[in-house]
Amino acid sequence: MNLNHQEASALLDELIKASDMFGTTEVIIAPPSIYLSEFSLKLGKQSVVKLAAQNVHQKSSGAYTGEISAGMLRSISVNYCLVGHSERRQFFGETNQLVAEKVQALLENGLSPIICVGEMLDERYAQRHFDVVRQQVESAIAAVELSMADRILIAYEPVWAIGTGQTATSEQAQEMHAFIRELLTATFGVKALEIPILYGGSCNAQNARELFSQVDVDGGLVGGASLKASDFTTIVASF
Repeated sequence: MNLNHQEASALLDELIKASDMFGTTEVIIAPPSIYLSEFSLKLGKQSVVKLAAQNVHQKSSGAYTGEISAGMLRSISVNYCLVGHSERRQFFGETNQLVAEKVQALLENGLSPIICVGEMLDERYAQRHFDVVRQQVESAIAAVELSMADRILIAYEPVWAIGTGQTATSEQAQEMHAFIRELLTATFGVKALEIPILYGGSCNAQNARELFSQVDVDGGLVGGASLKASDFTTIVASF
């Protein structure tokens, strides 16, 4: 929930101007929902920058005032949607079951869910971080058919490293990403290699290159650093 309309539009313009530097790297931006329709028209059918929503409702339609369905997102050419972001889990009570329902709603409508998982600080201190992430991942993908496996993305966001200035070391990130890859392999076999696993804990222009060098870190879920075009393009160039 950052940037007014003028600020957000100016940021998008800067990213479009810099897009010739992105090469073959897939870039996805997730603006607030009220900007999605306009940004979709502005981006058109170019293949460099894709759109993601920050949230979706699990039902296809109905009396859910203020909510947005996957079909609505599809109708304005949104390709991706965040699901189960730590802030949605922490502040809006989203459960693993609800996240799983949203994943299915998106897949049924041709969108790719970016499934966010990760542990709180007390859970890591209690050595429960692997159990927490296992439950989140397994629940989210339980009903995903093998034919749909290459449509999902996983984003690992250690909650203790979001907005705190702390970042998991590259070794900690790789350890959890490798663990997530094992979970995906247990369900999807070799297709798990096609599922991107993104790192989302205070990824910034200074640490992106080291994080992205890890074998199971396939990209970043960038937070505050994405609000400044120069920092964001530096992160993209680090991949």
